This record gives sequence, C-alpha cells and structure tokens, in this order.
Amino acid sequence: MKCHTNKRPIKLLSLCIAAALSAPAVTYAADKETSAKDDVEVIEVTNLRQAYRGNVKAIDLPQSVATVDFETLELTGTTTLQDSLALVSSVTRQNDFGGLWDMFAIRGFAGDENLPSAYLVNGFSAGRGFSGNRDVSNVELIEVLKGPSSALYGRGEPGGTVNITTKKPQFNQDGYIKLTGGSFNTYRAEGDYTNALSEDFAFRVNGAYEDAESYRDTVEKKKAVLTPSFLYRVNTDTVLSYELEYLDQEADMDRGVVYVKDKPFSDSNFYGEPADGPVEIEAIGHQLQLQHDLSNDWFFNAGLSYRDSSFEGSVTEARWYDPDENYVVRQRRYRDFDAEDLSGRLEFSGSTELFGLTHNLLIGADAYEYELDRLILRYRHSGEEGDGADAYAIDFDNPVYRSTLPSMKQNTSDVEEQSGQGVYIQDQIDLSSNWKAMFGVRYDHFEQDITYRLDNNRKTSTSNSYVNPRFGLVYSLSDDARLYASYSEGARPNSGVSADGNGHDPEESKSYEIGVKWDLSDLGFSGSAAIFTTEKKNILASSPNGDGTTEAIGEAESEGVELDMSYDLTPETVISMSYAFTDAQNSKEITLWDWYVIPEGARLGNVPEHSGNIMLRHFAEYGAYKGNGGFVVQYVGTQLGDFLEQDFDLPSYTLVNLFANVSLSDNIELNLNIDNLLGEEYYSNSYFEAWTMPGAPRSAKASVKYSF
Repeated sequence: MKCHTNKRPIKLLSLCIAAALSAPAVTYAADKETSAKDDVEVIEVTNLRQAYRGNVKAIDLPQSVATVDFETLELTGTTTLQDSLALVSSVTRQNDFGGLWDMFAIRGFAGDENLPSAYLVNGFSAGRGFSGNRDVSNVELIEVLKGPSSALYGRGEPGGTVNITTKKPQFNQDGYIKLTGGSFNTYRAEGDYTNALSEDFAFRVNGAYEDAESYRDTVEKKKAVLTPSFLYRVNTDTVLSYELEYLDQEADMDRGVVYVKDKPFSDSNFYGEPADGPVEIEAIGHQLQLQHDLSNDWFFNAGLSYRDSSFEGSVTEARWYDPDENYVVRQRRYRDFDAEDLSGRLEFSGSTELFGLTHNLLIGADAYEYELDRLILRYRHSGEEGDGADAYAIDFDNPVYRSTLPSMKQNTSDVEEQSGQGVYIQDQIDLSSNWKAMFGVRYDHFEQDITYRLDNNRKTSTSNSYVNPRFGLVYSLSDDARLYASYSEGARPNSGVSADGNGHDPEESKSYEIGVKWDLSDLGFSGSAAIFTTEKKNILASSPNGDGTTEAIGEAESEGVELDMSYDLTPETVISMSYAFTDAQNSKEITLWDWYVIPEGARLGNVPEHSGNIMLRHFAEYGAYKGNGGFVVQYVGTQLGDFLEQDFDLPSYTLVNLFANVSLSDNIELNLNIDNLLGEEYYSNSYFEAWTMPGAPRSAKASVKYSF
C-alpha cells in the first residue's frame, strides 16, 4: 500500500508565510534603472537575465524564437498556457489527460503522453510533476524556442522548448483588479500588485480564482493560483529574488466523446460519472535566484527550485463502443500521485577576446532530483458477457448516470526516483562583422530507480550518460536581419517502465534547420521563417492493458516549414500571421504487443500537416475613449486521431474569434471576447476513438479591469 503523508499543512503554512510577507508596508519611491547592456535580453527594472541565454542577442541565435506577451494574452482573453500556444506556428494541441493539464507538440513531437508537457518557468523545469492547467495571471512573456535545446537546457523535446518569464517585482506602485464573466457560468477574478518596501526591497503578488461550468454535461472546474515574489538589491552588482507559486485545481476529468463514424456530432455527452467527483491537483513551488555582475562583461547566475505537487481522484473512462447494444463500455480508476522536484543551476556568461576574435561564452552546470509516487486502483469488466450493467456501460445517445459505483482493486503501486547532473558550454564567436559561429556541447548523467510495492518491493535501476553537441552559423544580411543554419542533437530520459519491468533508453534526436529572421522596425515588419528536419527514436506509448506501463514504439521523423511574422499595415492597424507545414511520420514499420502493426510512413497523432492563424488588431479613438479591436482566425488541418490503430481522422476546422477593448478612463477598461463566432463543430484532439474531445461551441465573455 501507498504510505500517505498529509502535506497540506506544510503547503498552507508556506502560503501563509508568503502572503504575510507580501502585505503592503511603508513604501519609498525608487527610480527605474535602465540596463546599460540593452543588447542582451534582461528584465529592465531588475536587470534579471534569462537563464541559459548568455551574452547573445536573441536575433543572433541560430534558431527560431516565437514570443507571446501579456498584452496579447489579455486582449485575446487567453488565461491558460495551452490556449496561448495556439498563436505560435508548429505548436499543436495534444490529448490533455481529460483536460487536467497542458499537453502540446512542437514541430510534430510531444513528450510522454502519461505526463504533462515539459516547459520551463524562468529557466526551471515546471513540467515534471503536476501543475494543472498553467494559468497566465503571473506571466510576462511566453517564448517558444524552436528546435532541440538539449545541448543547452538539457532533457528537452526535439521540437522545441517553451519558457515562461514571470512578472517581476517593481520599485514603483502598480497593480490592477480584473473581473470576468462569461458563457457556461464562467466567473474569474484576477489581481496583481507591486511596490517597493524600501529603496532596495520590492515585492509583487498576483493570482486568480476561477469557477466555471462547461459546454460538457456535468463537467465543472475550480482553480485558485497565488504567486507572491520578492526582490532584494544586495548592492549595485547583486540581485536576489524569490518567487512562490501555489495552485489548487478541482476539475472533473473529461475524456470527451466516443467518435463513431456516421453518428451525429455531439459536444455535450459525458460518458464518465458525476458521482466520481473532481480530481484535485495541488502544487506549491519555490524559486530562489541570485545574479551577480562580475565585471562589465561577465555575469554569474545561480538558482534553486523546489516543487511539490499531487494529483488525486476517481474517474470513470470510456473503453470502447458496442454498436450492437449502442452503449459505451467503461472502466473506473482511482489515481493518487505525489511528486517532488528539486533542481539547481550555476552559470557564468560573458565576452572575451581570444586570437583576435570576440567569444561570447556560456558555462554552466545543473542538477535535479525527482520522485514520483503512484497508486492506481481499477475496476474493469471484460465486457465479453453480460448486459450493460455488468459491463459498466452507459447508453451512447442518452447517458444515464449511477448513484452506486463499482469498487476498485489495486492495479499499480510504485515509486520512481530520478536524478540527473549536467554540465554545458557554449561559445558564439564573432568571426567578422557579418559572420557568427556557435559551438556548444552538454554532458548529462541520468539515474532512475523504481520500486514495485505490489511485487515484494522489487527494484529496477537504469543509468545513462550522453553528450549532445550543437552547431550554428549566423550571417547578418543587415543590422536588422539574419540568415542562419544549425545542427543539434538532443536526449531526454524516459520515465516509467515496460510491461516486463525494465526501464527505457532515453529518447534521442537530431535536428537540422535553416532559417531567416528580421526586425525592420522602421517598416513595422518583423518575423522569422525556417525549414527543419528532426529525427527522434525511443518514443514511448502506453501499454493497452492499462496498468500504467509503457512500451517503446520506435522512431519518427518530422520535416516542415514554418513562418511567423507581424506587419504594421498603418500606424493604427497591425496584422500578425503564423503558418506551419509539418510532415510527421513513423520512420520504419513496427509491431507492438503482437497485434499492432504500424507501417513505415504512418502519420503521428494530433499533428496536422497544415495549420496557421491570422490576427488583425486596429487601434482607434472614439471621442474621449480609446480602444482597439480585431479578430483571430485559426485554421487546423486534418489530424490523425489514433496513432496505434491508424483508422480515423479528425476533420480540419477554422475558428473565428473576436476581441474588443475600450478605456473608459485612465483606470477603467472593458474587454469583450467572442470565441468560435461561426459556431464551428470540430474535434480539438484525440487519443483514440473513445477519448475524442469535441471543441467548444460559440462562447462570449466580458471583463472589467481597474488599474491603480
């Protein structure tokens, strides 16, 4: 049995301490400091540098980087990380574990389908463990760094890395309160406040509370997030910062509908059981960072991060559709997961002259320890004999829910412990006024131990070491445009075990990319375009027996073209566009579990060949009022619905979303959003036929924001 410990008092104590420290006090005016090094990406007020970025401008990096800022998120009414990534080329939505966490693919590749997608917050991993649907109330900027970054960040996906930069404390008073109401009884309150406690100490606290029903029958969600942070200027060269994140999410796990060809579309039928109640995800994270300017050209960064998260609840899930009886056979599972993640890094960056050339160096080391404790109970009927009640079934067209649910037995009980250590070095050399070359390499060592409590505490161990190189070449077409080429190798440890109890080799990847990027500010024209090829092997998929084990399903490759750009049509009108062509497929024929044969060239699931969006924004004045409005048109092409069966597609769809904002005064703003204006019927993602998520119908929401 799993040994339970009550971590809630510890989490609440941490939260209360942080909230108490965030309480307003006597404030002192402090002038904003502007960085003297504007050519490097920094947070202006605090001079906090981005981790793993070094002393190199973003435009000089040999890779494509797309960004989404807080202003865009607010204007479009976006409140989650998952929805924000729809504005970026080559990023597609994946099966999101019943809507309980974020899951996405970049350039055709997603991570472990049994875990949330990997992403970074201020350079620290936030994908390990359970963080629910990432809220954007504390987000300043979302970056999507395309291509494998394992040679620098380590343990990343070959398609790219998402990094979130959070809002930082400021030395002047600023804040807002925002209230939102919308369709499906959606209500949200959001706030943000920052100020100085002294000339050298500033704080910030922001957060949100959301309570919403759904277009899906009986499905509800509640979420509370709170993020206090502090910044201390130790002296003119040293800054110390701390940030706490707290999440409490209660939501019904919703696998969607059962896709049956020739059956009418339904976006509301829920095939779970309301009596199961919500799944609760709770997480608390701490980040401590130190930055020190060693000289005019060299900097030192250090950081520690600790996250404690849990996932607990019972869920009834569809298994298959019986066409003769017109019912859905189901199973019931209880999951109790606890995760702890501790990581740290040290980093030096700067520039030096050697052999007559300027070298922009980045040297660092990082390490982490991660523990995942899992308990799964399950009820599953064979479905071979008996009526619908015996098979725990429900009518396909008219679901009738139960008051008494079947009891469950232990199915999985294990503890996985991971640890990893890495060192990396990167050198971007100014070969001439036009040419720059990048060389990077990273060494990683990874260890994994798994203890099986249901098998007399049997233990398996895995250990791997690998070296990942990175090469790039950049040519300056002008002061504002770059042509680049790059080659990278990557590796990511695989979590979990196979059905025979053995660990997995790490995922390995290779990627080639050629691209161009530009920022012609005089013309109001900026963007990037890239052609890429990526290969990946040792990909995992869930075993069909439902016991939580996974199996390697071989190799895959993805080739494509992507474009992101923005253009000022007039001083008042801006248009942004992104487009991606992605050909992601299986590299060679594989046979799994003696009955799945996946041919060479088979497409990967939930990856459309064609996707893109257009956003138009117009600024205007209406007498004493200022405002802006516009639309977003999103197109997603045909997607494969089931990678293993290869037997059905999700049709293409086009969504039209409207937004409008008006300032009633210096302090009050109104915002209106209408999503899916044309009422498109569509499926957003799928795992297989019985877990297919219908997209949301037309919806609207309005918000009022008071700034102070």
